[in-house]
Amino acid sequence: MLKLNLTRLALAVTFLLASFAAVPAQSTIFNVPSTNVEGPGRVYVEGDFIMHYASYRDGGFQTYGPRVVVGLPGKTEVGVNVFYTRAETSQPIKVQPNFKWQFYENESLGLKFAAGVVISTPITHRRLASTYALVYALGSKSFPGSFGPKVTFGGYRLVGSFAEGTDKTGVIIGLEQPVTSKISFVTDWSSGKNDYGYVIAGTGITLSPKSTFFAGYNFGNHGRGNNSLAAFYSYEF
Repeated sequence: MLKLNLTRLALAVTFLLASFAAVPAQSTIFNVPSTNVEGPGRVYVEGDFIMHYASYRDGGFQTYGPRVVVGLPGKTEVGVNVFYTRAETSQPIKVQPNFKWQFYENESLGLKFAAGVVISTPITHRRLASTYALVYALGSKSFPGSFGPKVTFGGYRLVGSFAEGTDKTGVIIGLEQPVTSKISFVTDWSSGKNDYGYVIAGTGITLSPKSTFFAGYNFGNHGRGNNSLAAFYSYEF
């Protein structure tokens, strides 16, 4: 009963945040990549917190991590993510270098297309995880109007060694819907039963022209034990 109440409270806080405060361009929608890239010389920094409400014995965990993205010429960007997870058993610290190229943009039609790669490799407890890569291609359509939505669609392929039964290909779908000048409803989904197989829904809030806050709830494609509350704070230099 306590776990259920905590989960309900977390969900309530997430959506009540929307009553206090559109989100500027960032390099992800929520969990999945977006078609946006940082401008040359711009630096995007994000702090992530993800938590599954349960005791460690029952599968609870907390994940912490920074993300840094640097914009380069030619509508490209490079970045790195670092994630540390606390759980009942020791978990690897994972480093994820990444690269994205926005190879097409048509502002009049509201279209963007991008492709990229995210490499995930453990730097501790290396026997517990392997190195693999996520390769993806995406397109997006922004609809006109002050509160016109942006829809993202695409697919991905995992490259590397995986446990039997792991899905290596899937689709990516995302929606960014402005509600006010400072608030957006944000959701995205990656299909498949793997580390990326989640749907998340939540709120993005513009705190200042350079900073944003996101809060949402993850639902795992592969069971309730992977559900979690997520909160991200970002700042752009």
